[in-house]
Amino acid sequence: MAVKMRLKRMGAKKAPFYRIVIADSRSPRDGKFIEEIGYYNPTTEPMTLKVDAEKAAQWIKNGAQPSDTVKKLLNLSGVTK
Repeated sequence: MAVKMRLKRMGAKKAPFYRIVIADSRSPRDGKFIEEIGYYNPTTEPMTLKVDAEKAAQWIKNGAQPSDTVKKLLNLSGVTK
């Protein structure tokens, strides 16, 4: 089972916000997930980003692969370099 860190889209039309989740790579974008580790809201000024650094680091250590966008967000929050 390949595990990925990716974004789950939520919010209204044209007003999205995202949850950072750990999910099986075969599940749909907004489908079943294993754990939620944070959220990201690009519509606020400045953008809102909250990540549980301990959980994120533990999942990366256990082999979870972050998507490109999640990798950038983790760099912004200081979890990975």
